[in-house]
Amino acid sequence: MQLLRLAGLAAVLIVSLLFAVFVGDQGPWYFAWVIGTIMIILISGAGAILLDAQQDGKIGSSSNQEV
Repeated sequence: MQLLRLAGLAAVLIVSLLFAVFVGDQGPWYFAWVIGTIMIILISGAGAILLDAQQDGKIGSSSNQEV
C-alpha cells in the first residue's frame, strides 16, 4: 500500500515538473486557471448542499413555511 502511494505521488511529481517545463512563462496563468476552476466547482457544490439543506428545513427558521 505504501509503495503504491509513493509511486502515485512520484507520478504526480513527474507530471507536474513536465507541465512546468512545457508551459514556461505561462505557468502562473495556468496555475491560476486550474485553482480557479477547482474553487468554482467547490463553491458551487457547497451552495447546492446549502440550498438542499434549506429546502429540507434543516437550516433557517424553525417554522415549516416556505418562502
